[in-house]
Amino acid sequence: MPKLLYISLMRLPTEKAHGLQIMQNCEAFAAAGCEVTLWVARRWNSRQLRKVKDPFVYYGVDANFAIRRVPCIDLFPIFPPDGVGARIAFYVLLLSYALASLILLLISRADIYYSRDELLLALLSRIRPSASLAYEAHQFLSSAQGAALQRRVAGRVGSVIAITPRLKEDLVSLRGADPARVIVAHDGFRRQRFPDTLNRAAARRQVGWAQDAFIVGYVGRLRTLGMDKGVGTLVEALAEIDGARLALVGGPDEMAAALRERWRELRMPPDRCLYVGHVSPADVPLYLCAFDVCAMPHPPDAQFSFYTSPLKLFEYMAAGRAIVASDLPAWSDVVADGDTALLLPPDDVTAWTAAIEGLKSDRELREQLGKRARQRALAHYTWRARAERILAHIASA
Repeated sequence: MPKLLYISLMRLPTEKAHGLQIMQNCEAFAAAGCEVTLWVARRWNSRQLRKVKDPFVYYGVDANFAIRRVPCIDLFPIFPPDGVGARIAFYVLLLSYALASLILLLISRADIYYSRDELLLALLSRIRPSASLAYEAHQFLSSAQGAALQRRVAGRVGSVIAITPRLKEDLVSLRGADPARVIVAHDGFRRQRFPDTLNRAAARRQVGWAQDAFIVGYVGRLRTLGMDKGVGTLVEALAEIDGARLALVGGPDEMAAALRERWRELRMPPDRCLYVGHVSPADVPLYLCAFDVCAMPHPPDAQFSFYTSPLKLFEYMAAGRAIVASDLPAWSDVVADGDTALLLPPDDVTAWTAAIEGLKSDRELREQLGKRARQRALAHYTWRARAERILAHIASA
């Protein structure tokens, strides 16, 4: 049984999607036959997340891998979230975690060292064989320092896993990665979270939503890397549709408050904006099942257009609900317009209004879109299938 060490700088648990992605991937690697240990930073956490006693229960994954918390220096609690102080805190955290990890690696051995963190992999490349290093790339670093670091990592690791086709292209053409060592592996979903028995009526009873309401929902963070995710377009579109309700499952609260204020400015009844806030990842499928339509209105920024593989897309598909999403290249090979989703011009309120209004009046179309999306997700995008493909690539690289 090969030993896989997944090294991550993340807080555990975290309200951000990468926490769910990493935990589910570790579970999948273990299910695929690896002895997995996840290293995370021993960091301060929010009051709410400090209440979480068992991360396996919180994320709804099997406890089939080990977790080790690596010491580090975390100054984030004493600095404002923006500004010079936050940047200093980040570099202190990164360097202290990297140093502690390197010390621990003197007495820890694995067959595969897997990470999303470029600096950690660059340091690891000095003390471990390149064939044992796997880099899962989630961004294209554009600064001069970032580009140099990513070029170093791409050239020194044995395997590169890019989460979108464009990211693979750029890593090969602009960062010098050997194309034979790079594969594309979109994100995915946990099959056990979305059983065949999902039922809208039962879900709505559990969350307390009206059975006869037409609900368009969005799940997840309302911004990432400081960038808005376009939910304002959804608010404007739904304001034009009689009887439509908006469900927001996520945060942060201050952004949700601004969206709800805009909802009121548009003279929409407050009770038709169903703000749930942050929920544990284990509860997300229940809310998805309660939606009629799942929305992903990302703006056409470069990060979203080329380098993002949103977890929500694959969970929307797995839930078997109709999807309306921005028509962006990052997921053009995942869903097809009119077949598994309705793909719409980003930021075009008129187009979004027309598409959602059409879905509201056509239940059969909603059901067919959702059914085909679920079938595609089950066939191609489970974490287990992804893990097996990545492990096969690492073995052959």
